[in-house]
Amino acid sequence: MRRRSALVVAAALALAACGGGGSGGSAATTTVVEDPIPRTSLPPATVATTAGTVATTTIPVMAVAVTEPATTLPTPVAPPAEDVKEPLQQLGHIEIPRLGVSEDMFEGIALSTLDLGPGHWPGSAMPGQVGNVVIAGHRTSHSKPFRNIDKLEAGDTVLFTVDGAVYTYAVTDHEIVDPTAIHIVDQTLEPTATLFACHPPGSVAERYVVRLKLQT
Repeated sequence: MRRRSALVVAAALALAACGGGGSGGSAATTTVVEDPIPRTSLPPATVATTAGTVATTTIPVMAVAVTEPATTLPTPVAPPAEDVKEPLQQLGHIEIPRLGVSEDMFEGIALSTLDLGPGHWPGSAMPGQVGNVVIAGHRTSHSKPFRNIDKLEAGDTVLFTVDGAVYTYAVTDHEIVDPTAIHIVDQTLEPTATLFACHPPGSVAERYVVRLKLQT
């Protein structure tokens, strides 16, 4: 009986489509939930040098390795279970002028959080910090803040407001990835950000990922 239940759950997740009612969807609809979070394990915490390489200087008889001071990057948490209920914590605000988006932003990436608005991946960099600020959002359910995420072009801006400070990031590029592509949360040696959502609209087949860089 347990094995049958597990198979039913697995089948439901496989057939889930972005644009379902989320946690508040109607049982009468044919879609399930819009769940953009990759359900896979994360790599170990990343420790990198500011230069990214180790330089070796050779002198007579012996070699001396010279390294830059190490920088410990933020460590994103593992993806939560689909049915986890995260504590409600408003983190700040996100604006995407090109798309007309102005939404409260929350801490967390469980469906219970994303149903309220864009969610910050816990453990990823905070806006303005070195590392990668990772933000997930719905495309076709609830307030669908990332509905037109694929319309963003290089140079378009995204503004994060946290604790009264405003941080402006500009789009650099985008990619379409597999649903299990956990590399999208990898941290960077400069202040960057990543927005992602299900793709195409109404499907969980892929993820649309937008990369950004902090403007100074």
